[in-house]
Amino acid sequence: MLKENKLLILVTVIFVLLPVTNVNAEEPNSIHNEVIYDILVDRFNNGNPEETIEIDVDDPNAYHGGDIQGIIDQLDRLKETGITTISLSPLMNNQQNGYHGYWIVDYFEIDEQLGTMEDLNQLIEEAHHRDMKVVMDMVINYAAESHEVTEDSSKAKWWGEPSYTAATWSNNAIQWNLNQPEVAETMIGVADYWMEETDIDGFTLHAVDQAPIDFLQEYTQHIKEKDEDFYLIGDILDSEAANIQELEETSLDIVANPMLHESLKQVFSNVDNPVSEVYNQWENLETDSPLITIDGFTEERFTNAYSKNQRNSLTAWTLALTYMYTTPGTPQIVQGTELPMYGGDEEESQRLVPFNSGDPELKEFHTRIASLRNEFPALRQGDIELVDSVDSMVVFKRSYQDQTMYVAINNGSESAYVDVTDIDGDKQLRGYLQDNLVRENQEGNHRIGIPRESVEVYEVEDDEGLNWWFIGFIVIVILAFIAGVIYLTLKQRKRECNK
Repeated sequence: MLKENKLLILVTVIFVLLPVTNVNAEEPNSIHNEVIYDILVDRFNNGNPEETIEIDVDDPNAYHGGDIQGIIDQLDRLKETGITTISLSPLMNNQQNGYHGYWIVDYFEIDEQLGTMEDLNQLIEEAHHRDMKVVMDMVINYAAESHEVTEDSSKAKWWGEPSYTAATWSNNAIQWNLNQPEVAETMIGVADYWMEETDIDGFTLHAVDQAPIDFLQEYTQHIKEKDEDFYLIGDILDSEAANIQELEETSLDIVANPMLHESLKQVFSNVDNPVSEVYNQWENLETDSPLITIDGFTEERFTNAYSKNQRNSLTAWTLALTYMYTTPGTPQIVQGTELPMYGGDEEESQRLVPFNSGDPELKEFHTRIASLRNEFPALRQGDIELVDSVDSMVVFKRSYQDQTMYVAINNGSESAYVDVTDIDGDKQLRGYLQDNLVRENQEGNHRIGIPRESVEVYEVEDDEGLNWWFIGFIVIVILAFIAGVIYLTLKQRKRECNK
């Protein structure tokens, strides 16, 4: 038995001694390093099923029972999928049936349907223990029509009717007049309270397109002066009227872009749509690092969009996620995407997440593409250059310091290739999703060819031919294993002969 343990220890030590590189050790803290998971708390997961007051899962306008404890229960699962930041819908105390969080009656209390301040602090602590961050929606523009300010005639100038009425919740809401100094000061005080009472990592500012730019500049600057690493994400309510270029004048770290959102959804919902259309849309953005989204809680889900075209879930999401996770910006996916979850409209898209369903292969791909993004800084921080676009295939290059990556996405119904001409002959391209290997051909090019409706992510590395050190290592391990098996077999036979 002692010799058997020594053999096991020897093999274990060999693996432990293999070099490990921490590629994130010297990287700056940046929101572009994150993968965000967007959660509508009441419609995510019920962690306290004994709480039944005001809950009616058959009523789309009522609370459905999701709570903060339900998020805590799913943290390990989200971590395994590659999520680094969770984004929570508004938590403040709402009037009856304000499951979405926009009918706030008290900015300094958590809605009892969702949990307590102790629950929130536990969630943040548990997330930080897993190297995950937590951000929460901060509703700076709206409150419930039953808010106490509406009963105070001296504060009549503080609020008015919502200027945007297309949202389903707008009928029971008021809109703050953020040009009033007292209102602006109050909203800044709300931000201070949540930053001081919790270790929250950031805010998603709801409907930044509805707020005066002067207020946003003051508000975001104030928060950054308190904590320069605090994340500030800008959410857009009215995609047609939003002036995203103006928002660049604030201290927001990143802003959603509805045009890129629609382009991603349209292109990858059907085969043979040119991927170059998404890239061209990105080039026309006011910012080169947007929040990258393809789903939302108030619309038809991407899964429904491609299903209408009889497209396979694994195929469609592989193409879309590869683009989202390897281009400049920060990917944000909506709860249930990893399953994938269906939803033909706002009501269906806001159902509780059916965690007992799902596609294991899709979950595995989420993990793989997120791991690649985390492992290679070039996929998060690097410059981007379009190499070429052929029909529905695109190849682009990302470079960061001494690291160069190539990403190939073929949304076409046929195999396609692109010749890369600026790689030295002593270099090769190593693929990480399909294990492809590309070396210089007779024409002096590196030809990137992939099958229909597929993707590959390559790293440029030295072409050293066969890796004899690695082959030798594998041979040694195999021989050690065989020797161990032979030893144990002979020992067993000897025992049987001695009986």
